[in-house]
Amino acid sequence: MEPNSEPNENEKLPDFFSGKDEIIRENQDSQKKSYPANSTENSFKSNGENTPKKIKRIHAPSIGIGAGIAISCLVLGIFLANFTDVKDSLVFEEIPSADIIQNPKKLSFSLLLNNGSPFLGSVDAPLTLIEFGDYQCSFCKRHSDQTNHLIIKNYVETGKVKIMFKDLIVVGEDSVSAAHAAHCAKDQEMFWAYHFTLYNNWNGEGTGWITNDNLNRYAVDLELDMNEFSECMSDNRWDDLILASQKDGEALGIGGTPAFFLIGPSDHVTKIDGAQPYNVFTEVFEAELAK
Repeated sequence: MEPNSEPNENEKLPDFFSGKDEIIRENQDSQKKSYPANSTENSFKSNGENTPKKIKRIHAPSIGIGAGIAISCLVLGIFLANFTDVKDSLVFEEIPSADIIQNPKKLSFSLLLNNGSPFLGSVDAPLTLIEFGDYQCSFCKRHSDQTNHLIIKNYVETGKVKIMFKDLIVVGEDSVSAAHAAHCAKDQEMFWAYHFTLYNNWNGEGTGWITNDNLNRYAVDLELDMNEFSECMSDNRWDDLILASQKDGEALGIGGTPAFFLIGPSDHVTKIDGAQPYNVFTEVFEAELAK
C-alpha cells in the first residue's frame, strides 16, 4: 500500500481494535530485551549542531478562559501533587505544531520504553513510534482523527511501524481516570480497543465527559469482565505506572502533548512535537526505512 493511501470511513479502525491485544502486544521484559535500559550504547547525546532549542508554545484557547482556568489550575495543582513535585515540575501545555528534532540529547531508551502500553503492531516492525498523550488533550484528539489512522493503515498494518502510548497528564484529574481505565482494560488484553474508544467519545477539555458511568459504559461496550474492571479501578492498580510515565515525560523535557519519539532500525531517535500532519510522519518514516 502506498504511504499516502487513505482508508474509507469504515476502515479507520482496523479489525484488531475490536479484538484482544494478544496479537499486537509485547510485555515489558521483551521491550527491555530489545532495547536495554540505561546502557551506554542506548543513550543519545546530540552534537552541538543538533542540540534541540527550547520550544515555548502558548495554548491560545487557554488564555481566553481567564479567571476560570486560574481557579481550575489551583484545584488541579493539589491533585497533581500526587503525580509531580509541583515545585520542580515542568509546565506542560498542548502543542499544535513544532520542530522535528534529531537525536534529542541525553535520551535513554528506558525513559521511552518503560511504563507504557502494549505495542500496537508487529513486534518485529523496524520502526518504533512512542506517543506521549492525554485523553482530554484537543491536539491529541486531532492527531487521532486526522493522522493516526493513516499511520496505522499504511505503516502499522504493513509491518513497518509499531506504536506505544505513554501517559502525560496535562489537562486534569479526569485524564488520570481515563488513563487508568485504559490500563485496566489492558489487564484483559483490550488496551488499544479502549484507547481508541476514549478518543472516539472525546467531548472536549475539562467538560466532564470522563465520568465513572461513561468509563464503565465503554468497558461494557467492549464486553470486558466488569467485576475485574471495577476491582482494578477501585484499587487504583495502575496509578504507579501512570506516575512513572509522567516522570519519564518530565525527564525527557517534553513541553506538551502530543509528543512523539521515533526509534529507527539503527537506534537513531527523532523527536516530533505536536499534532503534525501525516506527511511529516511519512517523511521521517521513509527516511529511516531507507537507511
